[in-house]
Amino acid sequence: MSLLKDKVAFVSGGGSGIGKATAVAYAREGAKVVVSDVNAEHGEQVASEIKNSGGEALFIKADASKAEDNKNLVAAIVEKYGRLDVAFNNAGIGGKPALTGEVEPADWDKVVALNLSGVFYACRYQLEQMDKQGGGVIVNMASIHGTVAAPMSSAYTATKHGVVGLTKNIAAEYGQKNIRCNAVGPGYIKTPLLDANLDKAAMDGIAAKASMNRLGTPEEIADLVVFLSSDKSSFTTGSYFISDGGYTAV
Repeated sequence: MSLLKDKVAFVSGGGSGIGKATAVAYAREGAKVVVSDVNAEHGEQVASEIKNSGGEALFIKADASKAEDNKNLVAAIVEKYGRLDVAFNNAGIGGKPALTGEVEPADWDKVVALNLSGVFYACRYQLEQMDKQGGGVIVNMASIHGTVAAPMSSAYTATKHGVVGLTKNIAAEYGQKNIRCNAVGPGYIKTPLLDANLDKAAMDGIAAKASMNRLGTPEEIADLVVFLSSDKSSFTTGSYFISDGGYTAV
Protein backbone atom coordinates (compact mmCIF):
# COMPACT_ATOMS: atom_id res chain seq x y z
CA MET A 1 0.00 0.00 0.00
CA SER A 2 1.08 3.63 -0.32
CA LEU A 3 -1.05 5.82 1.94
CA LEU A 4 1.99 8.02 2.62
CA LYS A 5 3.82 7.78 -0.69
CA ASP A 6 6.56 10.44 -0.97
CA LYS A 7 5.63 11.97 2.39
CA VAL A 8 8.30 12.90 4.94
CA ALA A 9 7.30 11.50 8.33
CA PHE A 10 8.86 11.96 11.76
CA VAL A 11 8.57 9.72 14.84
CA SER A 12 9.90 10.61 18.29
CA GLY A 13 10.63 7.79 20.67
CA GLY A 14 10.98 5.66 17.57
CA GLY A 15 13.52 3.23 18.99
CA SER A 16 11.03 0.82 20.52
CA GLY A 17 7.41 -0.02 21.22
CA ILE A 18 4.67 1.97 19.50
CA GLY A 19 7.21 4.41 18.05
CA LYS A 20 9.14 1.64 16.33
CA ALA A 21 5.98 -0.03 15.05
CA THR A 22 4.76 3.28 13.64
CA ALA A 23 8.09 4.10 11.98
CA VAL A 24 8.03 0.71 10.27
CA ALA A 25 4.39 1.19 9.25
CA TYR A 26 5.10 4.67 7.86
CA ALA A 27 7.90 3.24 5.74
CA ARG A 28 5.69 0.40 4.54
CA GLU A 29 3.17 3.02 3.38
CA GLY A 30 5.82 4.77 1.29
CA ALA A 31 7.04 7.55 3.59
CA LYS A 32 10.59 8.72 4.07
CA VAL A 33 10.92 8.20 7.82
CA VAL A 34 12.96 10.21 10.30
CA VAL A 35 13.37 8.29 13.57
CA SER A 36 14.39 10.09 16.73
CA ASP A 37 15.19 8.66 20.14
CA VAL A 38 17.43 9.40 23.11
CA ASN A 39 18.74 5.84 22.78
CA ALA A 40 20.98 5.95 19.71
CA GLU A 41 21.52 2.19 19.54
CA HIS A 42 17.80 1.44 19.40
CA GLY A 43 17.04 4.28 17.01
CA GLU A 44 19.81 3.35 14.60
CA GLN A 45 18.60 -0.24 14.64
CA VAL A 46 15.08 0.77 13.64
CA ALA A 47 16.37 2.97 10.81
CA SER A 48 18.55 0.09 9.60
CA GLU A 49 15.63 -2.33 9.68
CA ILE A 50 13.59 0.03 7.52
CA LYS A 51 16.42 0.49 5.02
CA ASN A 52 17.11 -3.24 4.91
CA SER A 53 13.45 -3.75 4.01
CA GLY A 54 13.74 -1.39 1.07
CA GLY A 55 12.47 1.77 2.77
CA GLU A 56 14.12 5.13 3.36
CA ALA A 57 14.98 6.17 6.90
CA LEU A 58 17.19 8.52 8.85
CA PHE A 59 18.02 8.44 12.56
CA ILE A 60 18.64 11.61 14.57
CA LYS A 61 19.49 11.37 18.25
CA ALA A 62 17.55 13.89 20.34
CA ASP A 63 16.08 14.47 23.78
CA ALA A 64 12.40 15.13 23.14
CA SER A 65 12.07 17.01 26.45
CA LYS A 66 14.35 19.82 25.28
CA ALA A 67 13.11 22.75 23.19
CA GLU A 68 16.41 23.20 21.37
CA ASP A 69 16.55 19.54 20.36
CA ASN A 70 13.06 19.78 18.88
CA LYS A 71 13.96 22.93 16.98
CA ASN A 72 17.12 21.31 15.63
CA LEU A 73 15.22 18.17 14.63
CA VAL A 74 12.86 20.08 12.38
CA ALA A 75 15.75 22.03 10.89
CA ALA A 76 17.66 18.80 10.15
CA ILE A 77 14.62 17.18 8.55
CA VAL A 78 14.00 20.18 6.32
CA GLU A 79 17.68 20.37 5.39
CA LYS A 80 17.61 16.70 4.36
CA TYR A 81 14.21 16.44 2.68
CA GLY A 82 12.98 20.00 2.18
CA ARG A 83 9.75 19.56 4.13
CA LEU A 84 7.95 17.79 6.99
CA ASP A 85 4.57 16.32 6.13
CA VAL A 86 3.76 14.10 9.11
CA ALA A 87 4.85 14.11 12.75
CA PHE A 88 4.08 11.52 15.40
CA ASN A 89 5.06 12.91 18.80
CA ASN A 90 5.28 9.66 20.68
CA ALA A 91 8.11 9.92 23.23
CA GLY A 92 7.01 9.60 26.85
CA ILE A 93 7.60 8.02 30.25
CA GLY A 94 5.43 6.66 33.03
CA GLY A 95 7.31 8.03 36.04
CA LYS A 96 7.77 6.57 39.50
CA PRO A 97 4.55 5.27 41.08
CA ALA A 98 3.44 7.16 44.20
CA LEU A 99 0.39 8.70 45.81
CA THR A 100 0.00 12.30 44.71
CA GLY A 101 0.83 13.56 48.21
CA GLU A 102 4.10 11.63 48.13
CA VAL A 103 5.38 12.46 44.64
CA GLU A 104 8.81 14.06 44.68
CA PRO A 105 8.84 17.39 42.80
CA ALA A 106 11.83 16.25 40.74
CA ASP A 107 9.91 13.15 39.60
CA TRP A 108 6.89 15.29 38.69
CA ASP A 109 9.08 17.70 36.72
CA LYS A 110 10.74 14.87 34.78
CA VAL A 111 7.41 13.45 33.58
CA VAL A 112 5.97 16.86 32.72
CA ALA A 113 9.15 17.85 30.85
CA LEU A 114 8.89 14.93 28.42
CA ASN A 115 5.21 14.04 28.26
CA LEU A 116 3.75 17.54 28.03
CA SER A 117 6.40 20.21 27.51
CA GLY A 118 8.21 17.95 25.06
CA VAL A 119 5.05 17.49 23.00
CA PHE A 120 4.49 21.24 23.01
CA TYR A 121 8.08 21.93 21.92
CA ALA A 122 7.73 19.40 19.11
CA CYS A 123 4.44 20.86 17.90
CA ARG A 124 5.72 24.41 18.18
CA TYR A 125 8.50 23.89 15.62
CA GLN A 126 6.60 21.40 13.48
CA LEU A 127 3.72 23.86 13.14
CA GLU A 128 6.08 26.63 12.17
CA GLN A 129 7.44 24.52 9.30
CA MET A 130 4.07 23.11 8.23
CA ASP A 131 2.62 26.62 8.11
CA LYS A 132 5.48 27.73 5.85
CA GLN A 133 5.00 24.82 3.45
CA GLY A 134 1.21 25.01 3.32
CA GLY A 135 0.08 22.06 5.42
CA GLY A 136 0.85 18.91 7.36
CA VAL A 137 -0.40 16.41 9.91
CA ILE A 138 0.47 15.97 13.57
CA VAL A 139 -0.48 13.00 15.75
CA ASN A 140 0.22 13.31 19.47
CA MET A 141 0.59 10.42 21.87
CA ALA A 142 -1.88 10.66 24.72
CA SER A 143 -3.25 7.62 26.57
CA ILE A 144 -6.48 6.31 28.01
CA HIS A 145 -5.23 8.30 30.99
CA GLY A 146 -6.00 11.41 29.02
CA THR A 147 -9.59 10.73 30.10
CA VAL A 148 -9.47 8.45 33.17
CA ALA A 149 -7.23 8.34 36.22
CA ALA A 150 -4.09 6.26 36.64
CA PRO A 151 -3.82 5.87 40.42
CA MET A 152 -0.26 6.26 41.69
CA SER A 153 0.66 8.12 38.49
CA SER A 154 -0.73 11.63 38.85
CA ALA A 155 1.95 13.27 36.70
CA TYR A 156 1.29 10.82 33.89
CA THR A 157 -2.46 11.38 34.10
CA ALA A 158 -2.06 15.16 34.20
CA THR A 159 0.31 15.27 31.24
CA LYS A 160 -1.84 13.03 29.07
CA HIS A 161 -4.90 15.16 29.82
CA GLY A 162 -2.74 18.12 28.84
CA VAL A 163 -1.75 16.54 25.53
CA VAL A 164 -5.42 16.09 24.64
CA GLY A 165 -6.10 19.76 25.39
CA LEU A 166 -3.04 20.92 23.46
CA THR A 167 -4.12 18.83 20.49
CA LYS A 168 -7.57 20.40 20.45
CA ASN A 169 -6.12 23.89 20.66
CA ILE A 170 -3.79 23.26 17.73
CA ALA A 171 -6.65 21.88 15.65
CA ALA A 172 -8.77 24.95 16.38
CA GLU A 173 -5.95 27.36 15.53
CA TYR A 174 -4.60 25.67 12.39
CA GLY A 175 -7.61 24.07 10.74
CA GLN A 176 -7.79 26.77 8.06
CA LYS A 177 -4.05 26.45 7.40
CA ASN A 178 -4.37 22.87 6.08
CA ILE A 179 -2.80 21.44 9.24
CA ARG A 180 -4.57 18.65 11.09
CA CYS A 181 -3.79 17.53 14.64
CA ASN A 182 -5.21 14.53 16.48
CA ALA A 183 -4.30 12.49 19.54
CA VAL A 184 -4.30 8.75 20.15
CA GLY A 185 -5.14 7.19 23.49
CA PRO A 186 -3.81 3.66 23.72
CA GLY A 187 -4.83 1.36 26.51
CA TYR A 188 -2.29 -1.05 27.93
CA ILE A 189 0.01 -2.17 25.14
CA LYS A 190 2.67 -4.89 25.29
CA THR A 191 5.76 -2.68 25.03
CA PRO A 192 9.18 -2.49 26.73
CA LEU A 193 7.78 0.34 28.91
CA LEU A 194 5.10 -1.97 30.28
CA ASP A 195 7.54 -4.86 30.65
CA ALA A 196 9.85 -2.65 32.71
CA ASN A 197 7.15 -1.58 35.13
CA LEU A 198 4.81 -4.57 35.55
CA ASP A 199 5.24 -8.27 36.23
CA LYS A 200 3.16 -10.96 34.48
CA ALA A 201 0.55 -11.11 37.23
CA ALA A 202 0.00 -7.36 37.02
CA MET A 203 -0.23 -7.44 33.23
CA ASP A 204 -2.72 -10.31 33.35
CA GLY A 205 -4.79 -8.33 35.82
CA ILE A 206 -4.82 -5.27 33.58
CA ALA A 207 -5.68 -7.36 30.53
CA ALA A 208 -8.67 -8.78 32.41
CA LYS A 209 -10.08 -5.26 32.85
CA ALA A 210 -10.46 -4.85 29.08
CA SER A 211 -13.52 -6.42 27.48
CA MET A 212 -11.23 -8.09 24.93
CA ASN A 213 -9.30 -9.65 27.85
CA ARG A 214 -5.86 -8.95 26.41
CA LEU A 215 -3.19 -6.33 26.01
CA GLY A 216 -2.85 -4.50 22.71
CA THR A 217 0.10 -4.71 20.35
CA PRO A 218 2.23 -1.80 19.12
CA GLU A 219 1.23 -2.66 15.57
CA GLU A 220 -2.46 -2.16 16.37
CA ILE A 221 -1.78 1.38 17.56
CA ALA A 222 0.55 2.03 14.63
CA ASP A 223 -2.29 1.20 12.22
CA LEU A 224 -4.45 3.85 13.89
CA VAL A 225 -1.64 6.42 13.72
CA VAL A 226 -1.08 5.68 10.03
CA PHE A 227 -4.77 6.25 9.33
CA LEU A 228 -4.71 9.58 11.16
CA SER A 229 -1.53 10.55 9.31
CA SER A 230 -2.99 9.84 5.89
CA ASP A 231 -5.56 11.47 3.63
CA LYS A 232 -7.98 8.73 4.64
CA SER A 233 -8.71 10.93 7.68
CA SER A 234 -8.74 14.23 5.74
CA PHE A 235 -11.81 15.63 7.58
CA THR A 236 -10.59 14.61 11.02
CA THR A 237 -8.86 17.05 13.35
CA GLY A 238 -8.97 17.94 17.03
CA SER A 239 -10.05 14.44 17.96
CA TYR A 240 -8.84 11.99 20.57
CA PHE A 241 -8.99 8.34 19.57
CA ILE A 242 -9.01 5.73 22.31
CA SER A 243 -7.80 2.25 21.38
CA ASP A 244 -7.92 0.13 24.51
CA GLY A 245 -9.70 -3.16 23.87
CA GLY A 246 -12.71 -1.87 25.77
CA TYR A 247 -10.82 -0.91 28.96
CA THR A 248 -12.64 2.41 29.38
CA ALA A 249 -16.01 1.22 28.05
CA VAL A 250 -17.16 -0.21 31.37
